[in-house]
Amino acid sequence: MLNRLIYAFVVFAMLLTIPNMSLNFFEKKFNFTGEAIVKENKSKNANTKPEEKHTTDTYESELIKVYNNKTNDVIVIDFEEYLKGVVASEMPAEFHAEALKAQAVSARTYLLYRLKKYPNGQPEHTKAPVCTGNHCQVWSSKDELIASHYDGWYDEYWSKIEEAVESTKGQILTYAGKIIEPLYHSTSGGRTENSEDVFSLAVPYLRSVESPYEGDSPKLNGSVKITTNEFIDKIESVYGDMDIREDNLDEKILLGEVSEGGKIKTIIIDNNEISGREIRSLFNLNSTNFSFIQSGNEIEILTTGYGHGVGMSQWGAEGMAKEGYNYQEILKHYYTGVEIVNMK
Repeated sequence: MLNRLIYAFVVFAMLLTIPNMSLNFFEKKFNFTGEAIVKENKSKNANTKPEEKHTTDTYESELIKVYNNKTNDVIVIDFEEYLKGVVASEMPAEFHAEALKAQAVSARTYLLYRLKKYPNGQPEHTKAPVCTGNHCQVWSSKDELIASHYDGWYDEYWSKIEEAVESTKGQILTYAGKIIEPLYHSTSGGRTENSEDVFSLAVPYLRSVESPYEGDSPKLNGSVKITTNEFIDKIESVYGDMDIREDNLDEKILLGEVSEGGKIKTIIIDNNEISGREIRSLFNLNSTNFSFIQSGNEIEILTTGYGHGVGMSQWGAEGMAKEGYNYQEILKHYYTGVEIVNMK
């Protein structure tokens, strides 16, 4: 049977030195209280002015088309007003102002990237370059936001959302003079991912970095419990019959490759290599940073982090902001080698 606790840090150290070695799939634990690998000379001034650099990127139009996934209609909305709905939908308004500004710049950059890449619409929604769902970035109208929050939320927080967007108006992220695709996620679990470990393509500004200030995230740790029979049935329903039983799982489930960000790239089940992303999807896990613990006829799958782990961690941004970092420092930490420039 899989052990409840097996020398997590020893195993992790072995993985760093022998990354392709197959090992028993042990529980892994990480310390989230270590020092950040961000600039030591951090600025405490939240009002630092943006860099005085400009780009030829301009708004294609002050009005943009957005495909509404809820109504299957295309709406037309002002560029910056759209961003307010995105920031309010993608990040809690209770977050620190500097975290919200970082989200606003990321959302603006993402929007412009999509407008330029898909000016006539994407294959999934051909009449508009962006949509209101997770496929692009989530957007909600004011009425929807009011309806989905407690009474008084709008009066208390909408001006804060507006300030985050308006105070960074026109600011976007570039790498080597080109606009980037600034991916972001909820919680990395202590370190973000290299893009190629999740999406195959290596992107120079989407590098694995430490994300140590995520302790307040409600999704930092998660758990899914399932019977061993259900566990085995789910695996065999997708990958065919295997020689796996309740009494041999510790021998048949081995750890394959682990990413630099600490996520599971592959595991070996009865000599079959399966990706961590497939296991995440199969068991509806919060992330690919997972481990199994067997107790009798039950298996608990423990997860660390929430989301794909690439780019900016939103809870990490919140933690950095609370530590005194401003939005520019947050963005430059999570997006390697980028510049913040003005569109106009």
